[in-house]
Amino acid sequence: DDNEAREATVRGRDLMTGLPREVVMTESDVREAISKSIRTLIVSVKQVIEDTPPELVSDIMHRGIVMVGGGSFLRGLNKVISAETKIPVSIAEDPLTAVVRGCGVVLEHLDDFSNVLVQHEDEVSPK
Repeated sequence: DDNEAREATVRGRDLMTGLPREVVMTESDVREAISKSIRTLIVSVKQVIEDTPPELVSDIMHRGIVMVGGGSFLRGLNKVISAETKIPVSIAEDPLTAVVRGCGVVLEHLDDFSNVLVQHEDEVSPK
């Protein structure tokens, strides 16, 4: 059930005592630990949208954002990003391999993608 609270027992070495320790971590513990990173992610998504040409933003608003990678497994993250950006957010099928599969498609059809690929010397510097 998606509304059921989850918890996990974590074992490791206590950094204060150096001794082995076991703790139970709840979903809320994890949420608190990553909240600053999630906030940074949301600010970054909003900045990218603000910097995107209007004609592309229209497509993004219509088609939505597709999450890939391990962060896609953070329960509810897609809903938080959607609420913050007012853009639909979905999770890719098999999000852990989506990027590498996409790279494979580009490599197989390099001529078709050559006009949108960035050359190393043309890279845009981060702000």
